[in-house]
Amino acid sequence: MGDIVTAQQIRASALGTVNESNMNSALVSLNQYGATFGLDKRHRVAQYIAQIMHESGDFRYDRELWGPTPAQARYDTRTDLGNTPAVDGDGKKFLGRTGMQLTGKANYLAYEDWCRAQGLNPPDFIANPDLVNTDPWEGLAGLWYWDTHGLNRYADQGDIETITKRINGGLNGFADRLAHYTRISLVLLGYAPDAVRQFQSACGLSADGDVGPKTRAALHTALLALSGASIKDAGIQSAPVTDDKAVVPASIDKKVKDKTNNAAILFAGSGLGTTVITSAVGAGWQTVVAIGAVSIVALGLLVLLRRQIIAAIKDIRGEVEA
Repeated sequence: MGDIVTAQQIRASALGTVNESNMNSALVSLNQYGATFGLDKRHRVAQYIAQIMHESGDFRYDRELWGPTPAQARYDTRTDLGNTPAVDGDGKKFLGRTGMQLTGKANYLAYEDWCRAQGLNPPDFIANPDLVNTDPWEGLAGLWYWDTHGLNRYADQGDIETITKRINGGLNGFADRLAHYTRISLVLLGYAPDAVRQFQSACGLSADGDVGPKTRAALHTALLALSGASIKDAGIQSAPVTDDKAVVPASIDKKVKDKTNNAAILFAGSGLGTTVITSAVGAGWQTVVAIGAVSIVALGLLVLLRRQIIAAIKDIRGEVEA
């Protein structure tokens, strides 16, 4: 089997000029070890490349720019990252390195242990953290993170949102990650990196150039075919969201029912109150009976109207969600 992805494909898909040395470090490790961790399938590779290109700024950065900023200064005592609680320089020593921005003493140690578990012979990253930015360790760091966080599972579902959250902790930079995913996917499929409309037309979609859920699902399905897989295979799914669809919240039904119930109660109460007051002030029994009858008829009409409102809401829900 040839390379999983080539330098030419990376350059074509990049949003800016790549750093050739950093890119080659990532590609050497991916092409040598990727298959071991299931990253020899195009639909997974597209997700992986998109994330690492975002994290590294198109492979321009393999080392965190250190100010320190106020946030970076707090890293020094971040015990959740394995750094000591003392202000002793751990924050800067174990700053973000590699394309995946390996950060914190605990992660450096975990990465070293993982390398040994793979039968490799890594240097002492704790004694000399800069060694993670040497080959093959720099490129392997991305594979370590991908493997230990089980991200193939979400790549198989085309779920770039969850992958982003597992890497970033949120959806920071999501638009850029999605742009990278779209471009590398198109390149892997044989298109120009910006040929969104051409791809949409080929898939029978509206050629609007917008990479919405349907286009993402189509990219994922096409990459699955390129991988020799399909959504019928175990663990493989189409993209989790395939349509932008307005939904009438179920809470609307409840609010309508509550409000019409309250209106009926108030109306019935006011009708009864009027009847009682009228009787109390000495009105004739014919008048009292007439007012009571009108109240009963009005209440019946309100109940009927309530049913019509609820039925209308259900009709609207059915049309919107069809």
